[in-house]
Amino acid sequence: MQRTKKIRFLAYAAITSALYVVLTFLSSAFGLASGVIQIRLSEALTVLPAFTPAAIPGVFIGCLLSNLLTGCLPWDVVFGSLASLIGSLGTYFLRKKGKWTAPIPPILSNAIIVPLVLQKVYGVPDSYPFLVLTVGIGEIIAAGILGMVVHRIVARTNLFK
Repeated sequence: MQRTKKIRFLAYAAITSALYVVLTFLSSAFGLASGVIQIRLSEALTVLPAFTPAAIPGVFIGCLLSNLLTGCLPWDVVFGSLASLIGSLGTYFLRKKGKWTAPIPPILSNAIIVPLVLQKVYGVPDSYPFLVLTVGIGEIIAAGILGMVVHRIVARTNLFK
């Protein structure tokens, strides 16, 4: 029985990673995966740790792979991926506080960390508050709105039960 749980955990993590990469490439095709204005559709998956801890490494590895494969600079790969990891961990720890708390940690972690990456790694001259606003709005759309759609679908289908 224990072996089945481990295999299920790995499968959920792998599927989440693969979906994250595919959705990031879809966002990238529209020029929305990175930059000052970004709406990574894949960030909708950051609500999944509310249902399974397997989504935490899934989102992190998916983000790491996406950042590597879309040509992000090394510090962006590191800190951008850490922002998604922090957001996913926050979602997991808030999972019992109500469904509406699920997207809050990814929105906050990305809105705080990604603007610093844009400024320090890519030399974006915009002010930090402006970048917090633009990245935050994109994250609200991706994790807040689309993430809650994902949350509703997963909750109704009992996908991780």
